[in-house]
Amino acid sequence: MAEYSSRLPRDLYQAAAVQQLDRLAIDTFGIEGFSLMQRAGRACFAALLEHWPETRRLRVFAGAGNNAGDGYVIAALAAEQGLQSEIVYLSSPDRLRGDAAKACAMARKEDVQLVAFNDYYQQPEGDSPTVLVDALLGTGLDREVTGDYAAAISLINASHKPVLAVDIPSGLHANTGEPLGCAVDAGITVTFIGMKQGLLTGSAPDYIGKLFFSDLGVPSEVYLHADAAKPGVKRIDINSVRDSIKPRAPASHKGTFGHVVVVGGDRGYGGAVLMAAEAAQRSGAGLVSVITRSEHRAGMLARRPELMVAGTEDEGFDAAELLAKATVIVVGPGLGRGRWGEDLLARSLATQMAQQTPLVIDADGLNLLADRDNGQTGLKRETWILTPHPGEAARLIDTSLDMVKADRFAAIAAMQQKWGGTCLLKGSGSLIRSSFATDTTFLCDEGNAGMASGGMGDVLAGVTAALVAQGLPNDQALQCAVCVHGEAADLAAAESGQRGMLATDLLPLIRQLLNPDL
Repeated sequence: MAEYSSRLPRDLYQAAAVQQLDRLAIDTFGIEGFSLMQRAGRACFAALLEHWPETRRLRVFAGAGNNAGDGYVIAALAAEQGLQSEIVYLSSPDRLRGDAAKACAMARKEDVQLVAFNDYYQQPEGDSPTVLVDALLGTGLDREVTGDYAAAISLINASHKPVLAVDIPSGLHANTGEPLGCAVDAGITVTFIGMKQGLLTGSAPDYIGKLFFSDLGVPSEVYLHADAAKPGVKRIDINSVRDSIKPRAPASHKGTFGHVVVVGGDRGYGGAVLMAAEAAQRSGAGLVSVITRSEHRAGMLARRPELMVAGTEDEGFDAAELLAKATVIVVGPGLGRGRWGEDLLARSLATQMAQQTPLVIDADGLNLLADRDNGQTGLKRETWILTPHPGEAARLIDTSLDMVKADRFAAIAAMQQKWGGTCLLKGSGSLIRSSFATDTTFLCDEGNAGMASGGMGDVLAGVTAALVAQGLPNDQALQCAVCVHGEAADLAAAESGQRGMLATDLLPLIRQLLNPDL
């Protein structure tokens, strides 16, 4: 059986680039196309048997082209192993060409039953445990799924049977991770040669199930070849940022690890700024101060007496004096969009401009920033970190939420180009882009749906600021923070489940992950 692995590559590609890699393997390195197709079929069949060993019947839904050819190979292998095997085809087998035609001949040789999709509804179901294989549409899909293909996808999803998707769930856009009208809901996806960037972000996790990868034995030289398409996206996780977390020098003192000043917490929103400040403390900042409404001081100090809290209504309060002492400023958690928040954002921006202080802007700080005319006021800056969710990102680049969701990669590129610095687009498969590497997007595949609760972004802002305060460059600090934050959520989910996860549940785990020497 061909090998496949749950260990995913770091390099992520657009669909066209993977097609170039495939062509390079065939034309330059002499690997026969049908051999690659057979390897793909074997990798899928091996995954299928491992995950559903009780399978007695295989039903392959096949379209046209090489994705269908992979499906025909899988059906032939199943028949060879004594399983009931049938192909429901949407494109006549007689119209297949090249390697796909060879795969069809292989299936016919094994007496695989071939059934036209329009005749499929009349077939008896039987009682044998059945696995469905989606080999309808490949990675080249770039338009909405309609007609028989949409009907087949609907039928697959309504079957409530285990589904293996070949290379990509049919209907899913390989570059964006968004369904084109509809998409197959797979239990397992086995993808080949190059990891498609869309499989790890956006809506893709709702469709791919467990994701596996096989390079089909393509030699490493293919990926290094000068004419090969280069990956534009790098996958990051907790393992890729561990080197950023260094042990502390024995003679360190609190001044060694910086002073984070967190600005926010308008009336009714004191919890947001408190979570960001406590996250900065738990992530190793030497000193943490808070600028907030005076009414929040008692509650904050009751929970976390190590904080220094400055109230904006205090006699003699001077925001500029405290901001000038900051190693890094966080502005936005609970800030609100009123005059109070506008004033504090303006003061934070002025300090950054005067002293080049790193500035993490989150939540309403981003909404207030979007309200400013950056073309007139010159707000594009290299020393800030912007951390929006999709709605905030839409406001920052003056587009709709639907447009951001439709292509997250385009959205993060547009945001970084417009605003400069280091930018994050939160969500499933968070994306990072920075002026330090403008040709590369970093994708973090840590985290889970338990993070869909209030305060998670506030905690992330605090972690990010603390890592900057301790000396990490902005881009490295954000990558590390996003991965640690997501991994902490994964550990929390493994311990107690996703539902009911709170942002503050992550703090002990974040501290643990930032002390890997323990």
